[in-house]
Amino acid sequence: MSGPLVDSANRIWALVLRHINIWRSSVMRLVDSIYWPAVQMVMWGFMTQYLLPQASFVAQAAGILLSGLLLWEVVVRGNLSLSIAFLEEMWSRNLGHLFVSPIRSWEMATGIIIAALLRTLLGLIPVSLLAWAFFGYNIYTLGLPLVAFFFILQMFSWSIGLAMSGMIMRVGQSAESFAWAAVFILMPVSGVYYPVSVLPKWLQVISYGLPPAYVFEGMRAIMLEKTVHWHSLGVALALSVVYLVIGFQIFQWFFRLSRRAGTLLGQGE
Repeated sequence: MSGPLVDSANRIWALVLRHINIWRSSVMRLVDSIYWPAVQMVMWGFMTQYLLPQASFVAQAAGILLSGLLLWEVVVRGNLSLSIAFLEEMWSRNLGHLFVSPIRSWEMATGIIIAALLRTLLGLIPVSLLAWAFFGYNIYTLGLPLVAFFFILQMFSWSIGLAMSGMIMRVGQSAESFAWAAVFILMPVSGVYYPVSVLPKWLQVISYGLPPAYVFEGMRAIMLEKTVHWHSLGVALALSVVYLVIGFQIFQWFFRLSRRAGTLLGQGE
């Protein structure tokens, strides 16, 4: 079989396979995806155990902190995994080689998104099982909404990762620190560990313009009220799609700027 779509699928799979082979040759690259979420989970897990007998709210919903942590790590790992997948090409001076081949920018974006998804799953599934084994908290009891939470947060994280990757492609590795820090500026207005209602009114407006706020509010509604706010999930999904399209367009824009400036071949350490 051949054709434009099949050829594009083959090129995307080749990119994904390249990253899989990199992970196979250096397992330590995957350890980082598990290490930091595991450290955070253990810290908050013991904090929850300490607070259980002392606070009725925590006793009522002992898993809220751990749920917030694990779902926020979906955003963090999704963004970092995508950024690292892109930076691997820069660190190895492979970016120019890729773009003198038939590969297109949207195919590369799709390839690093798939690689980021795989790396996120490889990192967070073991951590979620550790939370179950050590602290008796099973995030999978959230049920079907958990799948929606995961993909909404993943799409949002990809939008940030694509925008940051595009900027690094244009500006160079001097902007690399933005790839690590960009997502954390959104944490205070995402309602990870507290309701959005505690924020000032003007910050609540910003918060409800971001998909994570709906996800974390929805997570607390399931755990405290045993209710699924499907409408809010629909809004979050729509926002994530919009942000992903914007992130992809920013990536495309920076790619075109880099190509015109002739900087693609000069990337690397």
